[in-house]
Amino acid sequence: MTVTGFGNGKLIYLGGIGAEDEHGKAGAIRSPRNFDGQCKYTFEKIGRVLGYNGASLSDITKMTSYLTSARNIGAYIACRNKAFKAADAKLPAETLLVINRLAWPPMMLEVDVDAITAK
Repeated sequence: MTVTGFGNGKLIYLGGIGAEDEHGKAGAIRSPRNFDGQCKYTFEKIGRVLGYNGASLSDITKMTSYLTSARNIGAYIACRNKAFKAADAKLPAETLLVINRLAWPPMMLEVDVDAITAK
């Protein structure tokens, strides 16, 4: 979802970005047993969707990340940091939650993103 009409900016809200295959059927999860693969694909997808809206990881102001296991916190931080470093972007404000399950059982990670950019 994007919001415009408040000056020269655009607010971009991405909800529920995870390893669901962009080109597959609903619920088709990439790397179903591989957290690192899911995380890498999730941040690549976030970058693509932001790009479709004229934005990048540098424009993210807030993220909420959901993991299904506390065991993956270290791997998540490494993956997230690598994605932001590759984009030459600073880390935004973030909330990290560990929950029991996501919409599709094989998903281990989901990220919500708020970004702002000029139109």
